[in-house]
Amino acid sequence: MLNHLIILQVIVPLLGAPCCLIVGRNRAAWLFALLVSAVSFLIACLLLAQVYDVGSLTYELGGWAPPWGIEYRLDLLSAWLLVIISLSSTVCLFAAQTSIQKEIEPDKQLFFYVAWLLCLAGLLGILSTGDAFNVFVFLEVSSLSTYTLIALGKRRQALWAAFRYLIMGTIGATFILIGIGFMYMMTGTLNMADLAVRLPKVEDSQAVFVAYTFIVVGIGLKMAMFPLHFWLPKAYAEAPSIATAFLAASSTKVAVYLLIRFTYTVFDGQLETAALPLTDILVALGVLAVFSASTTAIFQLDIKKAIAYSSVAQIGYMLIGIGLGSALGMQATLLHLFNHALMKGGLFLSIAAIVYRLGSSQLDALNGLGKRMPITSLSFTIGGLSLIGVPLTVGFISKWYLVSAAIESGRWPLAMLIVMGSLLALAYIWRVVERLYFKESEAGAPTGEAPLMMLIPLWILISANVYFGIDTRLPIEITAEAARSLLEGIR
Repeated sequence: MLNHLIILQVIVPLLGAPCCLIVGRNRAAWLFALLVSAVSFLIACLLLAQVYDVGSLTYELGGWAPPWGIEYRLDLLSAWLLVIISLSSTVCLFAAQTSIQKEIEPDKQLFFYVAWLLCLAGLLGILSTGDAFNVFVFLEVSSLSTYTLIALGKRRQALWAAFRYLIMGTIGATFILIGIGFMYMMTGTLNMADLAVRLPKVEDSQAVFVAYTFIVVGIGLKMAMFPLHFWLPKAYAEAPSIATAFLAASSTKVAVYLLIRFTYTVFDGQLETAALPLTDILVALGVLAVFSASTTAIFQLDIKKAIAYSSVAQIGYMLIGIGLGSALGMQATLLHLFNHALMKGGLFLSIAAIVYRLGSSQLDALNGLGKRMPITSLSFTIGGLSLIGVPLTVGFISKWYLVSAAIESGRWPLAMLIVMGSLLALAYIWRVVERLYFKESEAGAPTGEAPLMMLIPLWILISANVYFGIDTRLPIEITAEAARSLLEGIR
């Protein structure tokens, strides 16, 4: 069984989705989806431990040896992301049954869990496969199910947000497919490890440059990279709150993984020799994302949309780390992938608890909530401090490494810009904290904490924000090794 863990990582949620339909009833479907997600998380942990001990793992489908057959390949980077995605899914699903009671009609809740498991299967498949075309297939599986999750929002605007994301997602997927087609035309292979060997032999061809350009633009649309991000805030704001928590903690992380994978593994960073200032472009886009998205977040009247814009800014920090092109910069990005999942998962679960009790995420509705929902309000405050990068939280750790990487490369102005970007986060988090603790609530405002089934997963993530901000050994050891392996080639 241990020899088949790689394929089981994808098959379990993929088969779990149609089985969810057979289970039928809403509560039973929720328990089944939670069980499937928990099994996926357990498999991911076993795979991470195995990869950390023995190195990369491969799995040949149907007994066909690569590059002729489809290969699944796990290195430390993909195994690390498997844990992050499956953990996010499991924690968020724990609160899902309670959260969606007031946001999704009962007759649609079953389809919500089916779409969730399909999305999980697609994300895990992207991380596991070693075949470029399979990346596109799993990307479409996760994207189509994501459109469904967003469309299930309780307001009619959710349909428009899902449709807009569908259009942009389809364009992004088409660009990625065109890029893969160019690579296949030049090399005759779709296996990513084989592509890494064959592409350098044709690197002088303009087709290789065009292939990479199409792939980066397509991935940029999927990951909401500035300035291709405008679909994300509306999609996150209109989706069911618990779906937003899961998507914010997972989907953009997988897109960042694809950018890293294609840039440093498939193309092996060789496009720097093609007169393409790749690192400078990524750093510039990252800085623009941090300042433009953070500034926009300050003026939002819906905290769900404000934190959604914040996600665009946090993706900017990841781009800066990738663009620095050093082991320390890459480690900062990989750290932020994990830390951002904890931060945004915790913040959006806090918002889900607020929406459950108040029925709104508007800023005006939060007046005096610190007294009426003290536990939930405290969780949002701690998550906000982590997002800012206050010491003893995970946000401080990844930003410290990012600033250190900028200084190591001699880019002192960039280090100062990163710190200034964090101060902008302080502005929009303070707007919420001020409403929670320093404004009086209106007479007759709803009172009472969120249900325990929402508070437990919420505080698991918020506690993790503090714990891994103090005891950093596990994420730092894994990300340091993963960054070194990336820059030296496939481990």
